Order: sequence, then structure tokens, then C-alpha cells
Amino acid sequence: MLDSNSEKGLSKLMSKMLRHTPEEFGLQLSPEDGSCAMDTFLQAVTAQRRWSWVRREDVEQVVRNSDKQRYIIENDRIRARYGHSHTRVQYAPAEPPAVLYHGTNRKALPAILQEGLRPMTRQYVHLSEGTHFATLAGSRRGELVILRINTQKAREAGVSFYFAGNEVWLADRIPPGCCEMDGT
Repeated sequence: MLDSNSEKGLSKLMSKMLRHTPEEFGLQLSPEDGSCAMDTFLQAVTAQRRWSWVRREDVEQVVRNSDKQRYIIENDRIRARYGHSHTRVQYAPAEPPAVLYHGTNRKALPAILQEGLRPMTRQYVHLSEGTHFATLAGSRRGELVILRINTQKAREAGVSFYFAGNEVWLADRIPPGCCEMDGT
């Protein structure tokens, strides 16, 4: 079992491998869902001198304990649920709850209220079903503001929503007028 420091470090490595620079590690991720075979992934992890001792159980521990549930293992394949910066992973459109949440920095609020939410350097705008994940995501960016997203209004404006799993929803953008500060 990994201690908390090793778990955090391995999670950061997994993020680089599955979300940001898979090619640096010799990984080719599926263009459909961004996954790769678990055995291939484990070989790439253990090829890193610092992580040569890692076993499948260690990777499974990181997947299980990730606060944002960043990773998933299905059918002996591993992938990041969201946050890819290497290729655009495709998701099927889905019907979101009436309200979703987004955590951001107070300094960004005027621009968001005027221009809407844009993915910036990401593939999609990340939203959550509850304020917990929105708080986790937004708290590293400075003074936290939680926005409520009216999904009905956004859908009427032509926005498609995609369910990434574990309360995380994605959209290409959220137009102005569909976001307001959460008062709860």
C-alpha cells in the first residue's frame, strides 16, 4: 500500500501520462476514449527509474483514492476521465441535471459573466453536479467563486453536455447569461 506522498507523486505521473504528454512515455492512447492497455501503461510507469517498483495494485489505489476521480480502469484498460490536453476525447452527448457548478477565481468573474465560460487551455469546460468538485477545482486558482450553470438555458443556446463520470460534466462552452454566482 502506498503512503500518501507516494500516492500523490504517482497520481501526478499518471496525470502527465494519461492527460498531458503520453508521447513522452511512449504511450499511444486510443483516439476514441484516451485509454491504453493496463499492461502497457504499467510498463511505461515502471520504465521510470523512480517508479520501477510500482505494481498494478499501486495504480489501482491511486485510481480508487483520487479526490477528483481523475482515472478509470475498465476492461483492463486505463484512462483519464477528463482533462486531456493531448487529443480531444469524444464523449456521447447526455442530458445533464438542471443545475451544474463550476469553480473559478473571483478575478475571472467579470470576463465569465460577459463572455461565458470557455475551455481556455483545456479541451472542454469542466462542470460538476455538486459544489464539492467545483470547490476542489476552483480552490487552486485564488479566491474561489462557485458558479451555478442553468443547463436548460445553455441547451436552448445550443450547448451539448457530456457526462465524463463521477459527477463531472463537460461542455464546449457555456454562453453568458447561463452562469450566475451560487448563493448557497
